[in-house]
Amino acid sequence: MTSNTSQPSPSTPASGDLDEQALFFHRYPRPGKLEIQATKPLGNQRDLALAYSPGVAAPCLAIRDNPEMAAEYTARANLVAVISNGSAVLGLGNIGPLASKPVMEGKAVLFKKFAGIDVFDIEIDAPGIEAMVSTVAALEPTFGGINLEDIKAPECFEVERRLREKMNIPVFHDDQHGTAIIVAAAVVNGLELAGKSIEDVKIVTSGAGAAALACLHLLVSLGAKKENIWVHDIEGLVYDGRNTLMDEWKEGYAQKSDKRVLSESIDGADVFLGLSAAGVLKPELLARMAPKPLIMALANPTPEIMPELAREARPDAMICTGRSDFPNQVNNVLCFPYIFRGALDCGARTINEEMKMAAVKAIAALAREEVSDVAARAYTGETPVFGPDYLIPSPFDPRLILRIAPAVAKAAEETGVAARPIQDFEAYLDQLNRFVWRSGFVMKPIFAAAKDAEKKRVIFAEGEDERVLRAAQVLLEEKTATPILIGRPSVIEARLKRFGIRIRPNVDFAVVNPEDDPRYRDYVDDYFALVGRNGINPEAARTIVRTNNTVIGALSVKRGEADALICGAEGRFDRHLRDINQIIGKRKGVCAFSSLSLIISQRGAVFFTDTFVNYNPTAQEVAEITVLAAEEIRRFGIAPKAALICHSNFGSRNSESATKMREALSLVRKRAPDLEVDGEMQAGSALSEMLRKRAMPDSSLTGEANLLIFPNLDAANISLGIARTMMDALHVGPILLGAALPAHILSPSVSSRGVVNLAALAVVEASQPEPLAVMVR
Repeated sequence: MTSNTSQPSPSTPASGDLDEQALFFHRYPRPGKLEIQATKPLGNQRDLALAYSPGVAAPCLAIRDNPEMAAEYTARANLVAVISNGSAVLGLGNIGPLASKPVMEGKAVLFKKFAGIDVFDIEIDAPGIEAMVSTVAALEPTFGGINLEDIKAPECFEVERRLREKMNIPVFHDDQHGTAIIVAAAVVNGLELAGKSIEDVKIVTSGAGAAALACLHLLVSLGAKKENIWVHDIEGLVYDGRNTLMDEWKEGYAQKSDKRVLSESIDGADVFLGLSAAGVLKPELLARMAPKPLIMALANPTPEIMPELAREARPDAMICTGRSDFPNQVNNVLCFPYIFRGALDCGARTINEEMKMAAVKAIAALAREEVSDVAARAYTGETPVFGPDYLIPSPFDPRLILRIAPAVAKAAEETGVAARPIQDFEAYLDQLNRFVWRSGFVMKPIFAAAKDAEKKRVIFAEGEDERVLRAAQVLLEEKTATPILIGRPSVIEARLKRFGIRIRPNVDFAVVNPEDDPRYRDYVDDYFALVGRNGINPEAARTIVRTNNTVIGALSVKRGEADALICGAEGRFDRHLRDINQIIGKRKGVCAFSSLSLIISQRGAVFFTDTFVNYNPTAQEVAEITVLAAEEIRRFGIAPKAALICHSNFGSRNSESATKMREALSLVRKRAPDLEVDGEMQAGSALSEMLRKRAMPDSSLTGEANLLIFPNLDAANISLGIARTMMDALHVGPILLGAALPAHILSPSVSSRGVVNLAALAVVEASQPEPLAVMVR
């Protein structure tokens, strides 16, 4: 279909115009925010027969005989419907179902991003209660759960109540319960900081819609007394005997009082909960609230009182808003993906009060932990720590799913609503952890071996770097290694405080101060003895040992004062490698250093080599790299399947690189006859057994190769970059191969989790040294 409307050119609009940017974002490179992808191959007639006719009959009949098998044979157990009639959209009001679709697509994206849950957004033209209930209830066979969204009050209460009675899957109105769960977690922590008990506090609300009343209901479940709750709406106080704009849900909070407006009710309030309109809470009213008040001004986009005004009027106040540009953002994404994750995974038939309460407690507890590196990157200033400005976690904290989903699943089981209770919560946590980090499954054997080993000392050259500091905390918490950080103590202490990291220098970990170390002269002597005939004079040696942290770290490992070195977070790879080569040197029998990179995607784990070191290795070096890489892969508990990659496919070309890879194959087979390896072959043949069998039916390689050996650095590094980007893959590495002692060089783009991964691998290498490699000739 074509349109006569002229199309704007696909160029990014001016950064100052948010509306234009949003329109551009939703329109290009293709309209909308969602797509549907097949999870099974449809590459041939047999695939089609299995996916549709006649093969699909078998799962259909199995589900007919046992409806629970739908969770085994279909996507239903991981599929949620986000449903709206568009009657109360964000701050836009009743804009109708079609106009609400961008919001519902956005909600679907959040489910997928934060919890791996698939979503169909469904916008229904059903303004009345009966039409909504009948439409949504009829969808039960399709979905594992229903997320109701942006439905106006009071109809939303009745719609949800009826659907929960009719349907045997979770029905969750996020505007009510999602907001309520986050508010309740903030109240729990705010009252703890204020030294108050929820049974005694006075709560004053502005707003009596779906979210406000759901918040109050959950606070009552936590222990708040209804006689201490004062509810206000557009007509003023909800009082006993009022007839205007009343309903059964408000009626439960009606006060027997002659007060009528907020300004009369605010005296002595401990908590203000605003879900109403901008400017409702005047600064002068704050002076009449109790000490250390909790102010939750959640109206969007402009809150009931701006935080700066509230802070000026009450410096002792704790302030929450619904906005991301202020601390303590009450954001539903903190909970709804993970509540559904836990509910779906245990086959919950509903989301009950106990499950919601479990989520409240999990969120409140998480805020008291240190902020993760992923969450910290969402902040531009100092990383917050638990306190008045950090009552609830960041929506970007990856630990949310690890805390909330298991708590919800456990509560579902304990209350008897879980059709498929989690049998092994440790395994379930591993599964969630794999989703969070993507490296969880592949790295699990490494971390298990590191924890079982005697704690090894890992020295970090860039000890002042935030990523290294966060990695040190994780290594200490997980008891994986004993960190040693090279850096100025005053800088390390200042950054630990700035980033909210609780570990203490020279208490929890050792610090090597390059500006003042009693071993300095000994280090200079050792360094000069190693490099004195390589153009380094004594004066230069003294300067280098004082200023080059990689040299200091390598000398520590060489002298036995550390067991492994991690460097490279800053600076050029080749310079770090030069220092490691000069001081630590190569393993006996190894002719050259090389590097191995692991990428983890939805396809699984694939290792690439050599991605960082050798520009154009010889056949002998390629063979050695292959053997060393295979040794390293076995540490992960993975059986290596190596493919020597080239533009030539089993002798189809006789170029220099093709000849080199053929010779390398012969050498590898002599040196490692048990290694599953073949080549030279094209990348397609390496990753597809079908393509490989067409070219070489008797290939010794089976399945997909998981170790790709490239003929030169250009091919390896370019392929790695393309694969990482196009497959949205996680990179672990580069892993340095061939060093006499464990040492690894990070890439400057590494995350703190990447630092942890390589440090754990270095611990295993220090604990389980492989037999000395012999040069392949």
